Amino acid sequence: MTSGKPNVRPRLLGMLLAGLAAPALAGEVDAGWILRQLAQPVPGQTGFVELRGSALLKEPLRVEGQYHRPDAATLVREVQAPYAETTTIADGQVSIARVGKPLRVFPLQRAPELADLQASFGALLAGDLAALEQHYRLQASGTPGKWQLLLTPRDAALARRLVSVNLQGQGDELRCIETRPAKGDLQRTLLGSAARAAAGVRQAAALAALCHAGDGH
Repeated sequence: MTSGKPNVRPRLLGMLLAGLAAPALAGEVDAGWILRQLAQPVPGQTGFVELRGSALLKEPLRVEGQYHRPDAATLVREVQAPYAETTTIADGQVSIARVGKPLRVFPLQRAPELADLQASFGALLAGDLAALEQHYRLQASGTPGKWQLLLTPRDAALARRLVSVNLQGQGDELRCIETRPAKGDLQRTLLGSAARAAAGVRQAAALAALCHAGDGH
């Protein structure tokens, strides 16, 4: 026999659960959320502007082009300026075609930095959190409108080449990758809308600002 009063427990429980879930939408993000936003079907492509700092130069070294993924196992880096060169990574091999030079083909294991690029870029665009976590410790911060994902190597051999990779983005767009090698200067790769906004921009500070999500561009 019931008392005639409404059962408020389910309603209260639902309100509590909704309150707990709200920060996932409006507050801080986690690595899983970021990877789900970045997952892209193949084939696909995105423009890039790669910037390499140097204390000897007033402006960073600049390379522009396109990344292509014709299928899930292949990554193509097509440089369009200041020279023309196409690097294809597939089937454990690297081929480099450059205007006026013979085609170079060699095993991927001879170029660990390209192996790192294929593994990490492929995992990002596939939304494969488990694959990334095999090689990196992941630290996510920010909100859906402005987030970053810091990758630090787990493997000692990789750590000898690389200090960290910092991804900057907005929503489902990866705007910038900041790579800090163990030796040498910081390298920034602007992608998508950030790369398009970098057209004609030469000042190092302005290019660094474009790298960071939420800068108004």
